[in-house]
Amino acid sequence: MSASLGAASGVTDSVIYTYLGPEGTFTEAALLQVPGAESAERIPSTSVSAALEMVRSGRADAAVVPIENSVEGGVSATLDAISAGEPLRILREILVPITFVLAARPGLALADIGTVSTHSHAWAQCRNWADANIPQAEYLPASSTAAAAVGLQEEEPGYDAAICSPLVAQRLGLSVVAEDIGDITDAVTRFVLLSLPTSLPEPTGADKTTLVVPLPEDHPGALMEILDQFSARGVNLSRIESRPTGLFLGDYFFSIDADGHIADARMADALRGLHRISPNLRFLGSYPRADHREPEVPRHNTDEAFRRADVWLEGLLRS
Repeated sequence: MSASLGAASGVTDSVIYTYLGPEGTFTEAALLQVPGAESAERIPSTSVSAALEMVRSGRADAAVVPIENSVEGGVSATLDAISAGEPLRILREILVPITFVLAARPGLALADIGTVSTHSHAWAQCRNWADANIPQAEYLPASSTAAAAVGLQEEEPGYDAAICSPLVAQRLGLSVVAEDIGDITDAVTRFVLLSLPTSLPEPTGADKTTLVVPLPEDHPGALMEILDQFSARGVNLSRIESRPTGLFLGDYFFSIDADGHIADARMADALRGLHRISPNLRFLGSYPRADHREPEVPRHNTDEAFRRADVWLEGLLRS
């Protein structure tokens, strides 16, 4: 794809985006935060894997998919899809506050609702509200909140109501029977913009690095060996999750977000040590944090401390 996406946020030429659809999803709202995306071609995909396949096949330049939710944690479909297959690169992250409404077929009241459809993460974020207000309702999973809302427009949708965003309910002209139904008012979903590997965004001082680290051998202390590579260099981990590889029971990889950029000496040194332990680790990118929060770096782990140590060692080798 064009080098312009390497800038990650200032797209000016013709770029084709895809995202977890249909139209009106929170993922589309995240994509619209990317500069230039509003006027670019945007193609909804039916699933996370379908969106990433469009990028890998060259039919789209970049994709926006959810990767983490403040209530449910990591989005397993995304974590698994980016851990295997042709490598991809995260160019930026986007945070979207999440608000839900309950949309129903015309004429239905809360007491009449017997089935509700939505995405599993949305259901998890509204489960307490549903138990208190529509305890009789059965949950039917949907590929996205917007897909559930769109389904209500069918002649026989197979369910009575959908949990979705206010935006998609408004776009579709649905009957909203309850607003702001999330159990946690400050829920946020984190999305990432991915492309084929391209030039890295420049370090900003408030960055994040995402990795996939297979566990090469299951033995006592194996995870500690991985964590020590970060701890010894003063690199904080903002997220670490284990995921099954799918090869056999007990075979896992770790999905990791670490505070810092690969251009930072402490991060680069941590990755060198990590590669010695897990040679098949996958680097998914270093990119600006959406919250612009700078990490606290111990004095002995600053770039200058690493530089002085290199100079000292080189002097010993020359003596």
